[in-house]
Amino acid sequence: MEALLELNEVSTFVKLLLATICGGLLGFERGIKKRPAGFRTYMLVCLSSTMVMITNQYIADLYGLADPIRMAAQVISGIGFLGAGTIIVTGRNKVKGLTTAAGLWASACIGLTIGVGYYFGALIGCFMIFVVMSLLHDVDNYILLFRTEYNLYIEFESIANVSSFIEYIKYHNIKILDMELIRPSESSEEVTIGMFTIKMNKKIPYSEVKNILSKSKGVCFVEEV
Repeated sequence: MEALLELNEVSTFVKLLLATICGGLLGFERGIKKRPAGFRTYMLVCLSSTMVMITNQYIADLYGLADPIRMAAQVISGIGFLGAGTIIVTGRNKVKGLTTAAGLWASACIGLTIGVGYYFGALIGCFMIFVVMSLLHDVDNYILLFRTEYNLYIEFESIANVSSFIEYIKYHNIKILDMELIRPSESSEEVTIGMFTIKMNKKIPYSEVKNILSKSKGVCFVEEV
C-alpha cells in the first residue's frame, strides 16, 4: 500500500485507472438523465485532472518545488477558453461538442506530462483517453438507450394543439417535468414549438417514445435534444 503513495509505475497506473472508473461512474449517472456531459466526457475530465496532479508530484520530487497547484490552476483557466469554442448550442437547444472540448483539455494535460519528462504517465494516460474516446462510444450510446427521462423538441400545428397534447400524454401515464413554449416570430406559418422534459412510467427506447408522441393530434415533429 505504501508503494501506491509514492510516484512509480504501479501508483501511476492505479491512479489513472481509478480516475477512469470514478469519472465513468459519475458520467453514467449523468448519461442516464440525458445531460449534455455524459459518460465519456466525465471520464476524460477526471482522468486528465489526475494526470495534472501526478505531474505536479513528479515536478516536486524531481526539482524540489513546493507549489503543487500552480500548474493545475493554469491549465484549468487556460484550456477552458479553447474548449468553450468547440461547444455549440443548435437552434433546437441541442448541445454539441462537449466530448471534443474534454478531449482538447485532455490533450493539453498529456502535453504537460510529456513536457516535464514523465513519459510513462503520459503514455498510460494517452492510451486510456484514446480508449474512452474511440472504443467506448457504443457504451455511451447503450447507457442512453433505455431510460425514463427525455428532453424533447416538439413542433405543433398551432397553439391549440398543446392542450390536447398534454391530455394525450397524461392518458399514457407520462409526466411532464418541465415545459417551455416558443412561438417563432420569423415563421409565416402558425407553428408552435415546445421544449418538454418528460418522464415515462417505465424504461423504453427513444424510438418508442417518439412513436407514441407523434400520434398525438397536431404534432408535426418530435426530436430528442
